[in-house]
Amino acid sequence: MVIRISLFLFIALSLMFSSCGSESPEAQKGTDSMAKFTKEEAFREAHEKPEKLEFTGKGKMITFETSDGKPGSAYAIINDLSSNKALFVVHEWWGLNDHIKKEADRLYSELEGVNVLALDMYDGKVTDKREDAAKFMQGVNEDRLNTIIRGAMKYVGEDAKIATIGWCFGGGWSLKASILAEERGAGCVIYYGMPVSEPAKLTPLKADVLGLFAEKDGWITPEIVNKFSDVMKAIGKNIETRQFDAEHGFANPSSPRYKEAAAQEANVLALDFLKARL
Repeated sequence: MVIRISLFLFIALSLMFSSCGSESPEAQKGTDSMAKFTKEEAFREAHEKPEKLEFTGKGKMITFETSDGKPGSAYAIINDLSSNKALFVVHEWWGLNDHIKKEADRLYSELEGVNVLALDMYDGKVTDKREDAAKFMQGVNEDRLNTIIRGAMKYVGEDAKIATIGWCFGGGWSLKASILAEERGAGCVIYYGMPVSEPAKLTPLKADVLGLFAEKDGWITPEIVNKFSDVMKAIGKNIETRQFDAEHGFANPSSPRYKEAAAQEANVLALDFLKARL
């Protein structure tokens, strides 16, 4: 009898300490899939302070309604709101800065008749400090980000076909945005972002996917990329991936890890992919 009671107490205490050492489902809810990396000094050091730009954009900041009552915002270059083609651009962990706005301008210039929205996933927060960027990414609430994406989808019109593109933090959210788009999804480009790999979460995805990754990425590793590709193919999704001889952030011209040849090739692949689907 004493042995049974002792065994029961041992199991109960083990479960208690186990639960204390891990986050509850509610605590885990809303955490970005890449946020865990922000605690690593190597990851933070892999993101250099963005260079200042003398930037005068073609677009303007807009706001749109969302279902939670808090307006969403985006840097938008609008061709014609009656257009049935839209591209959502998703920023890196710094927030919606001039570098991303410049990329949005470039993509607008290259894509005919497409409305381009660079979504503000941080609700106005922008930084060039690693410590702040880490806090921003750790603090994102997935419900809010999903609400921003849905609000932008409503803004561009119910008949619009939507493609998405993003880098790092934005690469992962490019995929999540295309999943939310379901039948409206036209195409999804991921630059070295953490992919969704659970089949059930990928089921609503209808868009073709182009993944552009780095073989020497210490976080979005080739193993993660290959698993993602295998899962996508196993559930009948269209995916193409390229892994370049480069490091995380290789397509960012302000980074010492920038590899011009790989970046230019990746950008051409991305542009051709988007043109074919928009």
